[in-house]
Amino acid sequence: MSERLLNLGLVRFFIQQLTDTCVLEERLGRVMSVQRSRSTVVCESGERVVELSSTLRQSAAIDRPVVGDWIVLDESLSRIERVLERKSFFKRLGAGSNNEIQPIAANIDILFIVTSCNEEFKESRLERYLALCAEAGATPVIILTKADRVADPGVFIHRARSVQAGVPIETANALDPETVDGVRAWIDRTSTVALVGSSGVGKSTLLNTLAGHTLAATSEIREQDKKGRHTTTHRELHLLPSGGLLIDVPGMRELRIAELNQSIGAVFEDIQLLAKQCRFADCRHEAEPGCAVLRAIQENEIDARRLANYKKLMRENALATVTLAEKRSQDREFAKMVKEGKRIKQKKSESITE
Repeated sequence: MSERLLNLGLVRFFIQQLTDTCVLEERLGRVMSVQRSRSTVVCESGERVVELSSTLRQSAAIDRPVVGDWIVLDESLSRIERVLERKSFFKRLGAGSNNEIQPIAANIDILFIVTSCNEEFKESRLERYLALCAEAGATPVIILTKADRVADPGVFIHRARSVQAGVPIETANALDPETVDGVRAWIDRTSTVALVGSSGVGKSTLLNTLAGHTLAATSEIREQDKKGRHTTTHRELHLLPSGGLLIDVPGMRELRIAELNQSIGAVFEDIQLLAKQCRFADCRHEAEPGCAVLRAIQENEIDARRLANYKKLMRENALATVTLAEKRSQDREFAKMVKEGKRIKQKKSESITE
């Protein structure tokens, strides 16, 4: 087996999808970055900038290669011919009025959800990231940066633990290599890790510290509004000297969700379990008598903020999922109309020829 491909995270899940050993030895590669219709791919023969096949160019965005994908090149090694089945897939609903699924990265083993020990820290944002991580099929780890700047980082650790039971939490001063050993321990030779979080929380700094040299530009959170500036402008897969791979995902101000019913339930399992104890099966947890969820809030077993965010995410998910389904239906109808138009045009052309 190629040492280069093993270092890129090649595992049995991907190998078993190939039946031709020639493909495995020469044409298999991993997408390191994507620029419009071109991708930078590393395969056995080295790094290449390649195009998409005509079939992939016409496919939906989620079916085209994204950072982290394992792909098969054509015989000329100049075009991506096939995208292998993904082990995990991190995606979101497009920002603004764009109601399409936007791919972020593929084949992520661990998702580092990075937040800082200051005003930027928001439990509701962590819950949103955790729902996306559950849907992606990756293992979440919450990373608390700038822990050295607060008198008691334990306050933030306690708050982070409240968002979902059992999620690992690491603290670090991203500028100090000696404090990131706990973070580094999650990355082994074949691991692919993505860093997500708001701009300015220290993702790029953490990436540079783990790599031992500068891979990405960095910036601080602005003091006037506690918001960060975007320093990472595109997604790129980096091979670490000690083994493993890291993707620094650009800060996302708007993280919209869709089709995450089960994943939201996994993050808010405590609320869903309590809901089964409510007197009414259709309880909305607002003012109904016998509501077990409201009783738990009154007894300080769960936070009212947590229930409010659960309702918000469920509403947002339901609305976006319906909108997405309607758009897909419209797209299918349009495709049928175009196909029928071509058929009629072809029939007329044949009649004239005859």
